Amino acid sequence: MFDHVSIGVKSLERSRRFYDAALAPLGYERLSNFEGTMGYGAERPAFWVSEVERPVPADRGSGLHFCFVATSEEAVNAFYVAALANGGEDNGPPGIRPDYSQFYYAAFIIDPDGYRLEAFYNKPE
Repeated sequence: MFDHVSIGVKSLERSRRFYDAALAPLGYERLSNFEGTMGYGAERPAFWVSEVERPVPADRGSGLHFCFVATSEEAVNAFYVAALANGGEDNGPPGIRPDYSQFYYAAFIIDPDGYRLEAFYNKPE
């Protein structure tokens, strides 16, 4: 449905360190860089991060979050570890989420600007 999503952050350098590390285990990399903006994806940028004057205040109670597809449980685990090591905050460790499905394996992180992120792998039945 969506072609891309963009977020605004306070520090592009801080976000670059975080997203380069956190998204790499999922097979996503920084594919685009230009003044004040960077884009991540597998084949083309689909997640854009821009340093802006007034980022939208991230509200943990809003329900807003971004879910990234992972290729394995190991990738979800590595996302979680890398995100924590690079300024992320735990919002739910890797594991099966039985409320969603017995095959739904995910981890949840809050990025340095307060955005809620998820890495998800759909285990084979």
